[in-house]
Amino acid sequence: MASAVLNPINSTLIAVALVPIGQSFGAGPGRTAWLISALYLATAVGQPVVGLLVDRYGARRVLLAGASVVIVAGVAGMVPLSVGWLTGVRAVLGIGTCAGFPAAMAVLRRRADALGEGVPARVLSLLSLSSQTIMVIGPTLGGVLITLFGWPAIFAVNIPLAGASLLLAIFWVPKDAPTRDATKPKPIDVRGIALFSLALLVLLFYLMAPGIGDLWLLVAAVAIGALFVRVELRAQVPFIDLRMLAANTPILRTYLRQALSFTAIYAIMFGYVQWLQEGRGFGESVSGLLLLPMSAVAMCAAALSGRPTGVRARLVTVAVALLGGSVALLFVGDTTWLGFLLVLVALFGLAQGLTSVANQTTLYRESPAETMGTASGLFRTAQYLGAIVASTVIAQCYGVHADSGGLHRLGTVLVVISALLLVVTIADRGLKLAERRERARQA
Repeated sequence: MASAVLNPINSTLIAVALVPIGQSFGAGPGRTAWLISALYLATAVGQPVVGLLVDRYGARRVLLAGASVVIVAGVAGMVPLSVGWLTGVRAVLGIGTCAGFPAAMAVLRRRADALGEGVPARVLSLLSLSSQTIMVIGPTLGGVLITLFGWPAIFAVNIPLAGASLLLAIFWVPKDAPTRDATKPKPIDVRGIALFSLALLVLLFYLMAPGIGDLWLLVAAVAIGALFVRVELRAQVPFIDLRMLAANTPILRTYLRQALSFTAIYAIMFGYVQWLQEGRGFGESVSGLLLLPMSAVAMCAAALSGRPTGVRARLVTVAVALLGGSVALLFVGDTTWLGFLLVLVALFGLAQGLTSVANQTTLYRESPAETMGTASGLFRTAQYLGAIVASTVIAQCYGVHADSGGLHRLGTVLVVISALLLVVTIADRGLKLAERRERARQA
């Protein structure tokens, strides 16, 4: 859990730091948006790769390496050279924080299998709750740190946090077993990893600033993706088993739900905070405090989700809450009553608290134990694809200033995304079948 929260805290602390960093370097929302996207670009590409390393070499080794990288990046972030430098630091943080979630899921799966247990719903809930808690208090914590120490504190905080993660991994995480076939280790599909990373990076660069003149990037991403598929289908030990993935439609639908949900959640977490600061003129600490209802509701929702049944109902609730909150954005203005603003973010908090636990439970049910790390990495990749799309939508809706008109445009986009999520969730018959299997197993 200590390692798994490093990524969420770095995802959210930056939310209230975008404006002061931009003011320090004379950069607008278009440039500071890269501070968000750099971490998500690195994480989206790195998660399945790190997940593969967890499956091959063990969770403990990967956790130790990841925490060490985060400490180095935390030190580098305290050097205020330029927005470009800080963007690079955020990318390194993304790589270092990739280790936590796939390693945690792999440890849980192996432990549960060794004890002959089913879905460890309570532990999955605690894992999600720890990340959700950090994620939702991140903007508030960031506002306090910036008020007391300035924006470099959001980078410096990684040093003690990653240090604690490093020590806990050394003393508490069981040592990794020796490689099973030391004489004939499984080959790593370097070509598959390279093509996957390149295709995803090109696609994400296009999504960062989509336009007619940059359509060649989209064409290139499709071409590289097609080559990746060809290589993987012929590989003896592929990086991603596409045949297994194509046959496992419940996992594919889980990835889609996670991407759509977090597109809306991250759009609020970053875009709404920017509007509070620039559109309503609130300071960093006040803007962070106004997100407290989102924090409180999300934590309560995650804490109450620790059971393996009722997943479909919770996922439908997520879609309905996101749709309701998105519609409410259309009625927000420069003089809107603060109580309405608090209720609005509470709806997004409900969705945030429920979605990760419900989708994690589905992922755990449907993933083979031997590929849990890779499947978990792809799960996080789907989440951060949503984050990158969210940052693109924010930049396109706001332009150079986060005003109420831009917030209404953002709300319109989120209404469409939330409605699509609701349709996808209701139409998923696999969720009903999984519920029946779980009830039969418990009976």
